[in-house]
Amino acid sequence: MQLSSPYAQDYASPTRSPGWFSRALPGLAFYPQLFGIVWRAAGLAKQGRYDDAAWITSSVETIRLMESLGARVTVENIAAYAGLPGPAVILGNHMSTLETFALPSILRPFRPVTFIIKKQLMDTPVFKHVMRTRQPVVVGRASPREDLKIMLEEGEARLRAGMSVIVFPQKTRAASFTPAEFNSIGVKLAKRAGVPVVPLALRSDAWGLGRMVKDMGPIRPEYPLRFAFGEPITVAGNGREAQEATVAFITTRLRSWGVPVLEAAGPVGAEVV
Repeated sequence: MQLSSPYAQDYASPTRSPGWFSRALPGLAFYPQLFGIVWRAAGLAKQGRYDDAAWITSSVETIRLMESLGARVTVENIAAYAGLPGPAVILGNHMSTLETFALPSILRPFRPVTFIIKKQLMDTPVFKHVMRTRQPVVVGRASPREDLKIMLEEGEARLRAGMSVIVFPQKTRAASFTPAEFNSIGVKLAKRAGVPVVPLALRSDAWGLGRMVKDMGPIRPEYPLRFAFGEPITVAGNGREAQEATVAFITTRLRSWGVPVLEAAGPVGAEVV
């Protein structure tokens, strides 16, 4: 079945003028509608009807919701990924929950794709029904060594089955970027499976991080939502060149967008959705 999405191409949002309520209280305009999207998706999942087309639909609805609040969305150089003959490891910085909702509508029209996620998401009320249909790579975060084994073994299995894997190799989501904390797990996975890495620089702080509940932060439509893909990189040797090229691409794009790039402040770890 041919899958399509308005965001599975280079894209720039049209200018929109949101209503007064959305301008004044964007969070109150956003979250109830988002919960409706997730609720409908979970209902389909429980019925065994949440397929890839439905996943794309949920993703499109979420991006359009952001646009309806006045957010400007851009997708750049998607051809770098679309033109590949097979799956890849997509390596991106991780700012917020927004990219988890947005990326399916950008990437899935070309080939199957999944995330590496935390085990707790598989037990989250309502949302768990959605995630269980997506064949994610699930890690517990209790044992770094065991998590690494799972990510490499199960990630390789997904890739060899033709499914791309999205990896956010940071220790936590952040509105800034620290190159030294962007670890090499994604490059290791790509080398093991014999697939390229595709760098992804993204800015998604329009959906901010919450203080009490990290996934429910302030909604700031005045911040642009950006996705820029780098050219595929073949992993050779020990992978150092691929890692450095990926970090350099992301760093350069984020700086051009005004995103702070920081020095390392702590131990490096892998972030999962």
